[in-house]
Amino acid sequence: MAAVRGGRAEHPDGTTTLWRPVGPAELALIRDGGWRAFPPRLPDQPIFYPVLSEDYATAIARDWNVPAGGAGYVTRFRVATGHARRYPNREAGGADRLELWVPAAELDAFNAHITGPIEVVAEFTA
Repeated sequence: MAAVRGGRAEHPDGTTTLWRPVGPAELALIRDGGWRAFPPRLPDQPIFYPVLSEDYATAIARDWNVPAGGAGYVTRFRVATGHARRYPNREAGGADRLELWVPAAELDAFNAHITGPIEVVAEFTA
């Protein structure tokens, strides 16, 4: 069972569960990558921001990704806790809207610490 520490779901096996809301284009890149890594950020995206709760990821996927791309998906994945702790929690509009801000230049290193596959846990369409 995960212990919530600083808003993060940390597990006894040394991993932390995070979520990432994505649209269809990003999901296709994740699929093409074998469900093991998130794609590089675009030039206008200096931060990769996984979120700390499924509820927050659901709100983004449903309320932002669907209008922008016709569909939104909630992905769930685990990352090594020691690596996740390198990035501080950031509030994005409220105490229940927490994100990790990973600089785009560090995404490859972050991806290298993902344990297991990236899973789709919810889908929303227009």
